[in-house]
Parts: sequence; structure tokens; C-alpha cells
Amino acid sequence: MSGGARRVARDRPPWWVLALFLLPAVALYTLFVVYPLVSALQYSMFSWQGTQRLGFAGLDNFAHLFGGVYGDRLWRAFGHNLAFFAGTMLVQTTLGLAFAVLLRHTRAGRRFLQAAYVLPHLVSPIVVGYLWSLMLSPQFGAVNAALRAVGLDALALPWTGDPALALPTLILVNAWQWIGFPMLLFSAALAAIPPEYEEAARVDGASGWQAFRTVTLPLLVPAIGIVTVLTFIGNMNVLDLVYAMQGSQGAPAGATDVLGLLFYRTAFNNPDPGAVGQASALAVVMFVFIFGVSIAATRVLRRREAQLR
Repeated sequence: MSGGARRVARDRPPWWVLALFLLPAVALYTLFVVYPLVSALQYSMFSWQGTQRLGFAGLDNFAHLFGGVYGDRLWRAFGHNLAFFAGTMLVQTTLGLAFAVLLRHTRAGRRFLQAAYVLPHLVSPIVVGYLWSLMLSPQFGAVNAALRAVGLDALALPWTGDPALALPTLILVNAWQWIGFPMLLFSAALAAIPPEYEEAARVDGASGWQAFRTVTLPLLVPAIGIVTVLTFIGNMNVLDLVYAMQGSQGAPAGATDVLGLLFYRTAFNNPDPGAVGQASALAVVMFVFIFGVSIAATRVLRRREAQLR
């Protein structure tokens, strides 16, 4: 062992000191993450009479979850979650990257613009949902009033009352709130790219767009991967914004129903005495799907990053 390695080993604190500092975080993580997950899995395997646990039910709760009318609601909500993710990812990532690139070349007012884009990200989705539901109101909402004021009466629509418009409207509101998150990540990733790379491409005759597409964009793959995975997790768990704007039934006519609302109704608005087992089964299915897809996507993105090195 070299002198430097021996010095590092000597200066490293003993294992019990590291364990002592990690113990509070591990305890909180176990209490608020691990224990609820294990409990949900356990509850999903039993039959229930209200809050009284009965006998072992095996996979009966999962079979009930995917069968009959309940199964139709599950797949419809799942499709809405996927559309929510795809739409949010498209709008939020595209505009976030565009704003990050523009701010990179902007001097005057950069800090103000960064703060303005990030500010909605700091507000609770419940508050954002209630504010936008008021602004989009067909009777007294500011959005339709502004459209009528400039002569665009034909565009003054019932944004959250039309089944064809409700989900796209929620996607745009969600993207508006979270657009500051990818913008910050892309700004940090752009700042880490040496300017010599683009300059070399320019010297070789590439235009600004060609230099960005062939040099800068591939180097942003790690940041794009992080944004994709975190956006997927957040949108597959979305509840508060949809609840605030459309209620627990996913109005109108279930057009905005998502898995989070379905879980809420199953757990708290369900007359079935076995609601605890059914809700726990739904929670387990959501966790397995989101966790599995996130792990798979992370591995694919890591392989892509390794190819770029």
C-alpha cells in the first residue's frame, strides 16, 4: 500500500462513526418508505372486512383489480397516465431545453428569467390546480376573458369541461408548473460542455443548428435521461393537480381519471368492505410497474452514456 493510500485509510473515520451518522436517515427511510411498501404488500394478500383483517386471500385482490368493470377503469386510468407523461415530457422537455439554450446566450435579465421559470415549480400542485381552475373557468376565468377581449371568442372554450380538451389542458398546466426543473438541469449540463466543441464544429463548416444537433445534444443525453425518469415517476403518481382541477372522479365523465385518483377512490370512497385489500393491491401494482420501468430505463440510459464516452 502506498503512502497516500495509507494516509487516506488512517484519516477515514471508523465504521461505527459512519453508521451513527447514517442511522437517522436509514431510520426515517425505513419508517416512511420501506415499512409502508411492505405493509401494502402484506395487506394485498389478505381479505378484509372494513379495517378488520380476515383470512389469507392470495392473489384474489389482484384478480378483482384486473377483472370486470374495475379492470376497465384501471386500464383507462393507466392510459391517461401514459398520455400525461408523454404530453408533459414533450412540452416540458422541449421548452425547458429551448429556454436553457436561450438563457445560456442571454446576459440581461438572466437571473430574473431563471427565477420566473422556476417559481411555479416551488408552489404546491394543489394551489396551482385551484388557481388554474379559476383562470380557466368558462364564466369568469381570466383566460377566456382575455381571448374575448382580443376578439378570439371562438377560442373561449370550456377547457376543463370538454372531455376532448380536459386532459390536454391538464397536461399543459402540469408542464407549465414543472418546466423550470428540466431547464435548470439542462442549464447545468450546458455549462459543463466546453465551448471549444461547438467552436470546432463551426470551424468545420457546421451551422449553429448542426453544431447543436451533432455536438451539444448528444452530450445532453445524461441530463435528458434524468429528466425522463423523474418525469415518468412523477406523472405516473400524479394526483394532487388532477384532484384540485377535476375532483376525485376525474371529470368530465372520467376523461382525466388517473391511477392516483383510482387509488384514492378505492381506498376512501369504496363501499366494498374489502377496500383495504383492493387499494393495497393497486398500490403494489403501481409500485412494481413504476419501479421496474425506472430501473430498466436507467440501465438503458447508462449504456447510452457509456457509448458516448
